[in-house]
Amino acid sequence: MTDPVVPTTSGAVRGQVTAAGFALFRGIPYAAAPEGDLRFAEPVPAPPWEDTRDTSRPGPTAPQRRHDVPGLDLSPLTGTGWRPGPEYLTVDVWTPQLGAAGLPVLVFVHGGAFLGGTGSAPVYDGTSFSHAGAVLVTVQYRLGVDGFLPLDGGTTNLGLRDQLAALRWVQENIAGFGGDPGNVTFFGAASGAVSVACLLGSPLSTGLFHRAIVQSGHPDMVRDGVQSRRLARVIADELKAEPTAEAFRKVSTEQLLDAQDAVLRPGGAPDLRDALGYDRGYGLSPFLPMVGDDVLPQHPAKAIRAGAGRDVDLVVGSCSEEMRLYLVPTGALDAVTDDQAVASLAVSHPDPAGVLQRYGLGSDRSAGEVLVAALTDLVFRDGVRDLAEHHGGRTFRYEFEWGSPLLDGALGACHGLELPFVFDALGPVSGPRGLLGEQPPRELARDLNGAWYRFAATGAPGWAEYTDEDTLFHTY
Repeated sequence: MTDPVVPTTSGAVRGQVTAAGFALFRGIPYAAAPEGDLRFAEPVPAPPWEDTRDTSRPGPTAPQRRHDVPGLDLSPLTGTGWRPGPEYLTVDVWTPQLGAAGLPVLVFVHGGAFLGGTGSAPVYDGTSFSHAGAVLVTVQYRLGVDGFLPLDGGTTNLGLRDQLAALRWVQENIAGFGGDPGNVTFFGAASGAVSVACLLGSPLSTGLFHRAIVQSGHPDMVRDGVQSRRLARVIADELKAEPTAEAFRKVSTEQLLDAQDAVLRPGGAPDLRDALGYDRGYGLSPFLPMVGDDVLPQHPAKAIRAGAGRDVDLVVGSCSEEMRLYLVPTGALDAVTDDQAVASLAVSHPDPAGVLQRYGLGSDRSAGEVLVAALTDLVFRDGVRDLAEHHGGRTFRYEFEWGSPLLDGALGACHGLELPFVFDALGPVSGPRGLLGEQPPRELARDLNGAWYRFAATGAPGWAEYTDEDTLFHTY
């Protein structure tokens, strides 16, 4: 079979035929390389090319550093690390049938704490969605300092602006890949889910997507300008530069990553608590979207409460034991004391002792188990529930409860566990160091992948609309 070729607004692209017989295009630029004067600037359309562009291999990724989790191989979810190259504002496209028309489109934004990850990681394989009859698009966008640090003379929320640019590219080009630009489902996990939730509340996203799936994220994980600029000042001091786009453009990417790593070390970040005493990143990442520009002119949760996104159908949910991913492999679950649990929450919450006592601190329950339960709610479940309750349109809520057998079952239904099931791509994440352990349930993968496809195709995943906790769909 000949390699597939599709025209785009910048030029023709040549992909490959997968082993399953579908067409795959990797690393198609949706915006110009963010270098030179375009660094820390609004994304602009990719410049045209004359010859047919080869898109048969993965392209570069956003600059990042790997941070491994002890005892686990998460590379099938996060990628193997930075693939350098200036043209990394790209999409990968999987399509079941070139020449088709009107296929539902799913656009996926990867997670990684706004610090890492890639849309071309092995789990984000579009084969199962292609089998069902959908087009899958995965997006690369600016991360960390490049994507989420406000600098004087630069543009704010660049990572979100990149995603908006990718969604505009989809509107202009996806019909050539068989997709329907009038039926786009925007979905993401973790920081990707935060992105989707934020853009659900953004006036700049109107008409760019019609359905949304928010997996383990919500619109409350944002900062105001005070905390964001405080972080910019600390990173600038680390670089011995001014916190301006002009100054940062003179700094190499490696130097920026070094400065970024410095604020990730214990004690390296500034106080990122807001006026109410909350760090909305709960220590998972100093980089979050910022409220107060044209992308997020008001807090996205407030905008959604006021009706933003009510024309967009929504699926939102989380895993039942999210924080086990962060506390089990490191040994913190068993080692943390009552006092240490209070101290760890104090940097993010104004009443750490009160919160933890409500979850059983000081009782027979261990401090580690209390911390897992409290942070799973504070960081994930509470915001997910609030989004489900206040979204004005059709809403479906789930909770993923199947637990990994890895580490003697201690990982449980941890953060990110649902992703291989959503993509029905269990192989890369199975095995002695894989997140799913040995022999994960294939039927659950077929069911979850099918629910995501049905939602993209029809607006209904196959369970009842959310009205209260009694209509929460439990995925075992």
